Amino acid sequence: MALTLLDLSGFKCPLPALKTRKALKGLAPGDQLEVQCTDPLAVIDIPNLIRETGDHLLSQAQNDRRIIFLIAKGP
Repeated sequence: MALTLLDLSGFKCPLPALKTRKALKGLAPGDQLEVQCTDPLAVIDIPNLIRETGDHLLSQAQNDRRIIFLIAKGP
């Protein structure tokens, strides 16, 4: 199981979701992807994307500068 970091700071909707989708396609089942975003719409777009792809949102956290998602690639 590998962990990949995807820093999407500064990208605006819809790029965070599109780049997350592309990164997930390159992962093996069970691998994890940590996505860091600054776009406030990512709190809606990324969870919706994960529901569509069948992957798993393990955690979502937000601080004053970033929104951080931890995603596990599904089967």
